Amino acid sequence: MSENLFLDFKNVEIQHQENLILSNINLSIKKGEFVYFVGKTGSGKSSLLKAIYGDVSIHKGEIAFKNQSISKLSKKNILALRRKIGIIFQDFQLLMDRSVADNLRFVMKATGWKGKKRMEEEIEKLLTKVDMLDKANAYPHLISGGEQQRIAVARALINNPELIIADEPTGNLDPETSEKIMDLIKSIIGDHKTVIMATHDFDIINKFPGRIVKFDNKSIVN
Repeated sequence: MSENLFLDFKNVEIQHQENLILSNINLSIKKGEFVYFVGKTGSGKSSLLKAIYGDVSIHKGEIAFKNQSISKLSKKNILALRRKIGIIFQDFQLLMDRSVADNLRFVMKATGWKGKKRMEEEIEKLLTKVDMLDKANAYPHLISGGEQQRIAVARALINNPELIIADEPTGNLDPETSEKIMDLIKSIIGDHKTVIMATHDFDIINKFPGRIVKFDNKSIVN
């Protein structure tokens, strides 16, 4: 496999119970690519994203991340893999019972960060990057959807991941806020990280071009 080949799907099939979700998925993604997964709701975009970080099992085939087969990883190694992947969800998935800063602190502790000073410095740096430092002590339910998604972007960057997975990150936002979030994702991530984003928002794709992978009829069109 080429050094530049970052993520490779070979004959991947995904089933849920007895239902076939996706089959014959063959796809290669290079380091630094910005890739859109597009297709109707229920076309399998999210299932394939979840398979990358081990949240959905594949029925057949293989997914390799940096030459390592994901399906053969132990539970411990799946957790290690997830630290190399930043995930941005459509519904933000923030913890509502703690402050913005505590949301980031919780993930840091869960992923093995040590040293209070180091953690505080990184929280300040991340919140500054997403222009949310003034909301560090606010609770998520008291800030807007766009602001919550900015915090979710900061959270995705905690472990300086090589791969960012964004599952409909603008799905719950109005068009103006969606554009601001995309500006933020593009500007922070730059060219050195690989991004896979599921969306059905063609306005976003037109304004922020990337490679398009279409999901249709339980498979993909590259």
